[in-house]
Amino acid sequence: MFCNAKEADIEVNGGKVHYLSFGKGKKILVMIPGLRFSSIEGSAKILSMYYRIFTKDYTVYMFDRKDNITEGYTIHDIAEDTAEAMINLGLNDIYLFGASQGGMISQDIVINHPALIKKMVLAVTLSKNNDTTVSVVSNWIEMAKKGDLIRIAQDYTYKSFSEAYLKKYKAFIPLSIKTQKFMPTDRFIILAKACLTCETYERLNEIKCPVLVLGGGKDKIVTKEGSLEIAERIGCECYIYEDLAHEAYNEAKDFNKRIYDFFED
Repeated sequence: MFCNAKEADIEVNGGKVHYLSFGKGKKILVMIPGLRFSSIEGSAKILSMYYRIFTKDYTVYMFDRKDNITEGYTIHDIAEDTAEAMINLGLNDIYLFGASQGGMISQDIVINHPALIKKMVLAVTLSKNNDTTVSVVSNWIEMAKKGDLIRIAQDYTYKSFSEAYLKKYKAFIPLSIKTQKFMPTDRFIILAKACLTCETYERLNEIKCPVLVLGGGKDKIVTKEGSLEIAERIGCECYIYEDLAHEAYNEAKDFNKRIYDFFED
């Protein structure tokens, strides 16, 4: 039922990275999630169901951030740790999917380790910071310093989902926010600050593998323009969900199918 769902830790660059895997296919798909409030630990089974479209043809891996991160940890550092984990596991000819901060990390991996990657999808992400992203993330960092993680979750929710979604689930959202699990505050702050270190734009023309960019037309975190400028710089295919925002990857019913079709083409 859960299609070979497994979890483990792997040693990388003086620390450990938790990862999960599921699926039974011969092809390798690596998914790099965005900035989260908690670890991916314990979620292999539920993710294997959510991404079941891939489980017949792919073995899917998802990597968390390294355990012992310190102040000054950057997108490039995360990318190097993730690439090291993939190399240590013997993964190659990788189909790579990165969303939000995961998309920032994915760009860095492809630029610095091109031989690892066969195709890539970047979703609701950016390659250089803009005023919107800096303002939003800086605000989260200040909230976290005050220990106000619930307010961060509220701000994220109401910025990330479409108006239709927020209206439909209005009665359930407050409870969802209150029951949200959070990583240690210091760790969240370090990872949030890392978002502000993404500087891949000038090197995007070095990317030679096929790329698909997916964005949200009403994205209030990385902006629609963040997606468009990546696609324009690379010269690749781009699709914008005009009525959706940052959580387009959870709201759009065809999102996973669009990724699957691009990888299979």
